[in-house]
Amino acid sequence: MTGSWLAALCLTLTAINLISLAIGLWRIGRARRGGRDAAAPVSIVRPLCGLERFSEETLASGFRLAHPCYELIFCVARASDPIVPLVRRLMAAHPAIPARLILGEERVSENPKLNNCVRGWEAARHEWVILADSNVLMPADYVQRLVAAWRPDTGLVCSTPVGAAPLGFWAEVECAFLNTLQARWQYVGESLGLGFAQGKSMLWHKPFLEAHGGIRALGAEIAEDAAATKLVRAAGRRVHLVGAPFPQPLGRRRAAEVWARQLRWARLRRVTFPLFFAPEIGIGALVPMACAAPAAGGGLAGLLAVLATGALWYGGEWILAARNGWHRSWRWPAVCLARDAMQLGVWLAAWVARDVVWRGNAMVVRAKPAGASAPVPPRPERGIDTTGPARHSGGVPAWRNW
Repeated sequence: MTGSWLAALCLTLTAINLISLAIGLWRIGRARRGGRDAAAPVSIVRPLCGLERFSEETLASGFRLAHPCYELIFCVARASDPIVPLVRRLMAAHPAIPARLILGEERVSENPKLNNCVRGWEAARHEWVILADSNVLMPADYVQRLVAAWRPDTGLVCSTPVGAAPLGFWAEVECAFLNTLQARWQYVGESLGLGFAQGKSMLWHKPFLEAHGGIRALGAEIAEDAAATKLVRAAGRRVHLVGAPFPQPLGRRRAAEVWARQLRWARLRRVTFPLFFAPEIGIGALVPMACAAPAAGGGLAGLLAVLATGALWYGGEWILAARNGWHRSWRWPAVCLARDAMQLGVWLAAWVARDVVWRGNAMVVRAKPAGASAPVPPRPERGIDTTGPARHSGGVPAWRNW
């Protein structure tokens, strides 16, 4: 009897996984043509904090977009931030691209990235605004691809990150998390009408968000993408994804870094969308593989059942990665096994962990009561700088992207 139940669980989870892979193969990379004017003027707001390995490459990509009318707005909380000289140098090297540097944040929430975006949002000249993390590598058609995903029922267009340029085993593990696991399931959710926002790249129609509380309304949750998802759904709109996601260069990663980042995201999902987080225990291959051996009677038959189950799961992910040109290597089986083992640990830890570490800052993640909104602290003195020395609010903790 136990063997029958284990076999049923293994087959059910494997079937769901194969269906999700089929949806991913059909949906990701599929070109879309939206009803919006792809040449409409766009403001791109990029919150920045600190220098990273690929900062120059990712920020410079924003100056090379094949869009006829756009502006770049870089937001930095502190004038002493080491990213400031790089931004100034890139602006000087591309005088034909309208670009501004805004220094100083506004404390509107517990989310420092959102606080850093507020002034950029308010300074944006155009009705279409993209909030883009500093580590997003923008292809030439970045704006066109975001606009193309806009539909009559859209409230927000996003792109999940795709890991690229990994160095070392654990960076490949993070690629496996981001690409064939998380990106795939985000596209599955969108295809089922359950689109979730992702803070890496967000295309907003400014009048829409202003009519629903403005950018400060995104402080209703500790993560702005969770708040954005709930805001869009409450307005009767949907979150849509770009046809193909944009890359995020990774470089080298340590196991502890991957664990901490995944635990932070998992804890946020657990608090903001618990009903959707709970089934995540079944999105990796280890549970069905563990069921396969006893279900097949153990011994050689059990071993073959485990190998067949693993081949179906990881072989399907390999095909999805190859179809979209995502990173793959000879270590694929080991990378996927390590990812799924970490995924189980992260899922369990997310139910008990209260605090997470965000770039060295301990943050307690609490569920907000239904209908609660974020308090809006008093505005500090504004400090906007485009050319000369700048004022800034000072005393803020260091942070970077989620």
